[in-house]
Amino acid sequence: MSTYVVGDIQGCLQPLKCLLRAVAFNPDKDVLWSVGDLVNRGPKSLKTLRFLYKMRRSLVVVLGNHDLHLLAVAAGVRNPSRSDTLDKILQAPDREELLNWLVQQPLMHHQYGYTLVHAGIPPQWSVKDAMGYAAEVEAVLRSPDCVTFLKAMYGNEPAQWSDDLTGMTRLRVITNYLTRMRYCTPDGTLDLESKGSSPTPGVANLGNRKVSAWFSHPQRKTANDRILFGHWATLAGMSSDPNAIALDTGCVWNGAMSLYRLESGTWTRCACHDGRCREHPATAQA
Repeated sequence: MSTYVVGDIQGCLQPLKCLLRAVAFNPDKDVLWSVGDLVNRGPKSLKTLRFLYKMRRSLVVVLGNHDLHLLAVAAGVRNPSRSDTLDKILQAPDREELLNWLVQQPLMHHQYGYTLVHAGIPPQWSVKDAMGYAAEVEAVLRSPDCVTFLKAMYGNEPAQWSDDLTGMTRLRVITNYLTRMRYCTPDGTLDLESKGSSPTPGVANLGNRKVSAWFSHPQRKTANDRILFGHWATLAGMSSDPNAIALDTGCVWNGAMSLYRLESGTWTRCACHDGRCREHPATAQA
């Protein structure tokens, strides 16, 4: 049995299939973990969702921001963006079956000494803390308040966690940490504007507190935990901390899709586009 972790798929079905063939993935004994963002921006969002749903018994998924956005658009509380590629899902005869499965997926998964999350864990939270807060969002997604939450989840405020937060405001900042975060200060104040490999000029400091990648803060509570995350294509799979394993290598932006095998620490990458594999999948030791 092998456990493989795949980076952001975002509707790029061909490279996903190429990777699974390259490692001879066997759904009867192997398991695929996904860091989320199964759909959107890529060309085959509906086919990707159907493919993953079909293999769901051999699949562990955590929700990403694009997955939550799909749920919000489908619920009618958010208009599609011009760059969205969700129409075929929204018009599909099996949309309710697919969306009902998607909304049941967690925001975090912890197993074998690894923690799977879409964006990351803020410096002030332990893995146990984060799992507990993720469970709050998961509970509301599976409740009659789901649509109310999906409408309220958009926004950048509050930018910092407080135990005193309640209601939808509390759930929004939890969601932003786990599905949107890249940069923050040592006390977990979010910079959600910077998306590149370095902070946007002008926000490198927030109130004289240095902004840097969430995994680069030396005093973060998860410094000794192995965290598998996606969301950040401009990192190109590189992080400054060996315990923070970056899976998003920008497939939807004409980069590669990456697969990481937990048992061996080996990588397989594939860049299939337009019906051709530009790179033969190559496996390398981490």
